[in-house]
Amino acid sequence: MGAEELSSDALNEQQALMLRLLKKPLPEAGFAEIRRFAVKLLSRQLDETLENWENKEDITGQNYYKLSKVHFRSLSKKH
Repeated sequence: MGAEELSSDALNEQQALMLRLLKKPLPEAGFAEIRRFAVKLLSRQLDETLENWENKEDITGQNYYKLSKVHFRSLSKKH
């Protein structure tokens, strides 16, 4: 990651604030805890996005079941 990527012009306000908060290195355990929290947060946001899409498109468990039974690889052509 180059210095140009960390310039305040390239970061939004939240990103710049997080960098200021984490300016002093953390103990490894503290850093690992922050990483786990960030992953959980992003995972929850992804779950919500997917659920919203499924509701909007009327996707059900039955749709996933049907897709799980379909073979997506194309058959090889014999010459």
